[in-house]
Amino acid sequence: MRPFALDQGQSLAQTSDATRQGTVVIAGGTTLVDLMKLDVMTPGRVIDINSLPLGGIAFGPNGLAIGAVERMADVAEHADVVKNYPVISQALLKSASPQLRNMASIGGNLMQRTRCGYFRDVHVSCNKRVAGSGCPALDGENRMHAILGTSDHCCATHPSDLAVALVALGASILLQSDQGTREVKLEDFYLLPGSTPDKEHDLRPGELITRVQVPPLDWARKSLYLKIRDRASYEFALVSVAVALQLDGDVIHDARLAVGGVGTKPWSLPRVREAMIGQPLKRDTFEAAAKYAADGAKPLKNNAFKVTLLQRTVVRAFMNLGGLV
Repeated sequence: MRPFALDQGQSLAQTSDATRQGTVVIAGGTTLVDLMKLDVMTPGRVIDINSLPLGGIAFGPNGLAIGAVERMADVAEHADVVKNYPVISQALLKSASPQLRNMASIGGNLMQRTRCGYFRDVHVSCNKRVAGSGCPALDGENRMHAILGTSDHCCATHPSDLAVALVALGASILLQSDQGTREVKLEDFYLLPGSTPDKEHDLRPGELITRVQVPPLDWARKSLYLKIRDRASYEFALVSVAVALQLDGDVIHDARLAVGGVGTKPWSLPRVREAMIGQPLKRDTFEAAAKYAADGAKPLKNNAFKVTLLQRTVVRAFMNLGGLV
């Protein structure tokens, strides 16, 4: 790790101005410190933002608001989250380890970088790390990589479990700088790699994530997060699915879903959702809809299995949520 200066954030305006000059912010540090140790990120100055007014968890008529520096463990265990948005609680509890969840912040989780081994090894090429240097994963070790949203320049998978649940629920994030405040749908915040995989999100110079806003959705109480991975804990997803169901008797009135472990960003599946609406709550409905889950997929030599695994995981998630297993 290279030497750096560590300061305490004095105000949002001061921190915003500093980040515009190349300073990076730290809350839990569970991602940033790792990348600094690997020389993937080498900031000369870091600002601790834990003393800034970026905390709080509030549930009311406008939905759920979560401050950016709230710890993952605290949000996962919050009574209003567990009751009204179980998919968020489950996604958080299936992330990382208990020790990391006690430290990691919500904003940091949403901003974490890919776990692609090529990205994290400064001795090899990576278009995310050094634009135009190449993507060895396309023809290399790519079992864990994406099959949706990839390009000829990058196939790295987005790592956040929480982001998948939030995209399924239509959540937004509040971005603030000394120039003002704006609200952006989380699904739109993340960018596809295209020819510029080093541009991962729509965070403008000087902006900080200050809050996550989840819209009111009473039927989100019937929601679930299913994560398929190589081992039962402390592992990133091969495939994950966040789902919610609104039922009218035994008929599906509406549904929400997004998937992880397969896309270069949290991936929503509107065609799957549309195929289920108005259909009976039964396995045949889910199997027919899940056929659309891998539309547009571009498997690589080591991850073609994700196509079938994705379809089956979508079916299993809705079966579990619908009480059919």
